[in-house]
Amino acid sequence: MSEISSILVTGGSGQLGQSIRRLITKNADYKVSFPKRQQLNLEDSQSIRDYFNQHTVDLIINCAAYTAVDKAESEPEQADQLNHLAVKRLAKMAVEQNAKLIHISTDYVFAGISCKPYVESDDVAPQGVYGLTKLKGEQAILSIMPDNAVIIRTSWLYSEFGNNFVKTMLKLGEQRNELNVVSDQLGTPTYAGDLAQAIICIVQSEAFNQTNFKSSIYHYSNEGVCSWYDFAKTIFELSGIDCSVSPIASKDYPTLAKRPNYNVLNKAKIKQAYALDVPYWKESLQSCLRAIQGKAS
Repeated sequence: MSEISSILVTGGSGQLGQSIRRLITKNADYKVSFPKRQQLNLEDSQSIRDYFNQHTVDLIINCAAYTAVDKAESEPEQADQLNHLAVKRLAKMAVEQNAKLIHISTDYVFAGISCKPYVESDDVAPQGVYGLTKLKGEQAILSIMPDNAVIIRTSWLYSEFGNNFVKTMLKLGEQRNELNVVSDQLGTPTYAGDLAQAIICIVQSEAFNQTNFKSSIYHYSNEGVCSWYDFAKTIFELSGIDCSVSPIASKDYPTLAKRPNYNVLNKAKIKQAYALDVPYWKESLQSCLRAIQGKAS
């Protein structure tokens, strides 16, 4: 058994990074670092090298990513720098330091045309720059780290932190009487607080703390299926906001990047491997809305 004591979390200011910080800093068993950009610039290979020359870690949790899906179409090099090349360098640093790696990826590696939830072994076929660069990041890890890496694909991430669909809907719902929301894209919302808790459960598991384990990809989102339209309506219903929501087709709301029509993730593998209990998306949404309300009051 290996013992993890020193953890580096990249992307600490993002939704997942802040959710992990809130949970893990209560645990005295770990020394956890959340370096800022001036300490660790993932777009600069020398900065990465310098950081690891000065710090030794047992585990890297990589939450950093270029997530502007539409903007990535016009900034492919910037997206590749963060989603692929930086990930490649982090994997190399993990090998050098004999550290483990947990990396967050995305449902956008799939074409989104399935009729049943995607399993980890299904064919990948990203439809845009964002998904392609995230896939290249996954492939780099598996090439460099055949052992001691966990890749978690997730979807529709939201939280009480930062900018996301839930907070956008809450804001628009207070400003407008009616909204149009896409109804032909199906997936599952993921509350960052639940994903953070799942990551901590993995870190504390006996399987993860073996001296060596085979690197693998897992899927994690909340349970259930909905459209963005369903999601928006439920946000307003649970929040008591009087805003009428009308369903529209994707073709009526064109975006630079093509969105998946069906990207539901099958969670059986991660639930079995780490004995995880995955909450239903509406229950988690209620938890998030309470947290948002708590921050506002």
